[in-house]
Amino acid sequence: MLSPIIDFFSSDPKDKKLRNAVEHIIGDKPSNLTLYRLAFMHSSVSKESTIKGGYKESNERLEFLGDSVLGMITAEYLFKKFPFKDEGFLTEIRSRMVSRESLNVVARKIGLDKLVEYDGNRKTVLARTSMYGDALEALIGAIYMDKGFRFTKKFVVKSILTQHFDIDTVVSNNPNFKSIVIEWAQREGKQIRFDITEEGSKHNKEFTAVIYVDEESFSMGQGYSKKKAEQTASMKACEKLDLN
Repeated sequence: MLSPIIDFFSSDPKDKKLRNAVEHIIGDKPSNLTLYRLAFMHSSVSKESTIKGGYKESNERLEFLGDSVLGMITAEYLFKKFPFKDEGFLTEIRSRMVSRESLNVVARKIGLDKLVEYDGNRKTVLARTSMYGDALEALIGAIYMDKGFRFTKKFVVKSILTQHFDIDTVVSNNPNFKSIVIEWAQREGKQIRFDITEEGSKHNKEFTAVIYVDEESFSMGQGYSKKKAEQTASMKACEKLDLN
């Protein structure tokens, strides 16, 4: 467990800048700046901990916590907003809202791309990952540890779910491009297959999907997950085939 260091009065210019940025984002003064500093520390610049065990400190533990907190708050938000929808619908909408693509977009909108500390030599590679979305989850974890659940819930609902998501658009505008391509292939009597490859480290994997139609390469897509890569490749295939 992180030590509850209260460094609100630190005179370090870097701390002051971070403190002001966090206050602007969450709407309150951070009590434990150490938590937020850690929330923006990507694993590429992880540091050896002085705590027994010598693990490397990064934002991954806070990300783990924030992911759970965000998922639960989002689930409750949707449960109350759609009182007559079944579990399958609620699960699908929640997955769209808390997907890495969605969180990456929100993270940039609230300025986390200017706060995340990472290895500048790997900027091109990291830019294609979920680095900023992960940092947003870590931020939520930090807020939870610093301010408690009630404050965190208010922040997530007001500053993320309602401010950055049009729920009607989320519900209606999410075509399953893979299904559309497969249905097209079945109608046209075509053989179709998806070939998936992956590269990168454990925490920075990138997947590439190539769609083959009658064993000829037709389209390619990339993403942080197999599903995202397949969806991107399928979207490009739909564009080529002029499928709506």
